[in-house]
Amino acid sequence: MTAIAVSDVKAGIDPTGVGEPMYELVRELYPICRSITGNGVRETLRRVSEHIPLKIHEVPTGTRVFDWTVPKEWNIRDAYVKNSDRIKVIDFKKSNLHVLNYSTPIRKRMSLAELREHLYTLPDHPDWIPYKTSYYQERWGFCLSQNQLDDLKEGLYEVVIDSSLETGNLTYAECFIPGERSDEVLISCHICHPSLCNDNLSGIALSTFLARSLQDPGLRYSYRFIFIPGTIGAITWLALNENATDRIKHGLVVANVGDSGKLHYKKSRRGNAEIDRAVEHVLKHSGSPYEITDFSPYGYDERQFCSPGFDLAMGSLTRTPWGRYPEYHTSADDLSLVQPRYLADSCKTYFSVFDILENNNYYLNQNPKCEPQLGKRGLYRTMGGNVESEEAELAMLWVLNLSDGDHSLLEIAERSELAFPAVRAAARALETAGLLRATDRPARASP
Repeated sequence: MTAIAVSDVKAGIDPTGVGEPMYELVRELYPICRSITGNGVRETLRRVSEHIPLKIHEVPTGTRVFDWTVPKEWNIRDAYVKNSDRIKVIDFKKSNLHVLNYSTPIRKRMSLAELREHLYTLPDHPDWIPYKTSYYQERWGFCLSQNQLDDLKEGLYEVVIDSSLETGNLTYAECFIPGERSDEVLISCHICHPSLCNDNLSGIALSTFLARSLQDPGLRYSYRFIFIPGTIGAITWLALNENATDRIKHGLVVANVGDSGKLHYKKSRRGNAEIDRAVEHVLKHSGSPYEITDFSPYGYDERQFCSPGFDLAMGSLTRTPWGRYPEYHTSADDLSLVQPRYLADSCKTYFSVFDILENNNYYLNQNPKCEPQLGKRGLYRTMGGNVESEEAELAMLWVLNLSDGDHSLLEIAERSELAFPAVRAAARALETAGLLRATDRPARASP
C-alpha cells in the first residue's frame, strides 16, 4: 500500500488511487474462515500486520467482561456432507459459509429427514448460501443454496464437521498512532466474519489503509485502531480498557464501506458531538447523495461504545447500512460487490472527517474593531469575476467576524454554510497576515 499522510490530504491531494490496494487486501483475506475466536482471526491479523504494526491481545476463555463471559475458542479444519454415492454434496472447502459458524464437531451417518433439521437456506435467493452462526448455543449445521437442497435425494448421508470448541482465547489487535495530545480518535472494525467482502473485509481494508496513512508527525490527536470480533470483542475491549476511555474524544465504527450505495452516517448517542457534526458537514459538502440517521441501540459495535455507562462520541460511517442490501450475510457478498472506486470514495470521506478533527481550531481576531483592510495585506482580489476568490474572501470575512475565541472553525463553517477547507484556508491566511491568533478551546463545552 502507498501511504498518504494527513498533511497531503490537507494540501488537497485526492486519495482516489488507494482503491486498488485496498481491494487487493480484501481479495487476500476473502478465503479465510473467521469467527469471533480462533485461528482464522489470528491469520487475518497476521496478514494485516504485514501492512501496519499491530499489538495482539489474547483474552482467555472464561474471562468475565461486564455481564458477558469470553466464550470457548472455535476452530475448524474440514466439513462436508456425502451422499450414498460418496459424493460431497456440501463441501466446506468450496465455501466456508457452508458450515454454521461455531458448529460443534460431528461424524455421523443419517437420513435426509434427520439432516434437514440442520440445514439452512435462502428460498428467496435460491443460488445464494446464507451466513448463519450459533456462538452461544452449542449446535451444528450446514448452510447451502436452496437449489442444492432441492437436489438432495432420499438416502443415507455421511455428515462430518471436524471442528473443536474448547478452552482457548479471544484474539483482537490494536494499532496505536501517537499524536501531540493523549486525546484519542478511536476507529473500530469487526474481524469475525468469514468470506463476506462488504461486511466486513471492506472495513478491515479501509482501517488498515487509514492506519498506515496516518503517519504524520504533526497529528493533533492520537489514533487508535482496534480490530475486534463483533459484540463480544467491543465488550471485551471496553472491559479491559475502562479506565482509559476518558481519552477517547471522537470515534467511528467502520463497516460496509465498499459497495455502490450512498454514504450513510449513524450518529452517536449524544447526537450532536463534534464527530457527528464533522461527518454531517463532510457529507453535506461532498456533492453526493447521503443519509444521516439518529442513534439507536441496534446495529454494530457503536451500541457498545455508546452504552450509557460509557456514552462515547462514536458514530458509524458506512455506505449501505447492514441488512439493507440483499447480499448482506450471504455468499453474494463476494468480490464482485466491493469495488475499488467505492473503497476510495469511503477513504476520501474518512480523511475529510479527520481533517476537520485535526484542524478545528479556535482563533482570536487581532483587529476586532471593524474590518481590517485586506487589500493592503494582499488578501483581497484586485479584479472581480473569480468565483473561487469571492468564496475565499467571504470565508475570511466570516472567520474574522466569528473569531472571538468562542467559535471553532467547524462552527464558522456550519454557520456560513461554507465548506470546511475554505474556512480553514482563510484562517491560515489571516493568521499568516497577523490578523488572527490561535487560542485554546473555550471554557464552555463545545456542542
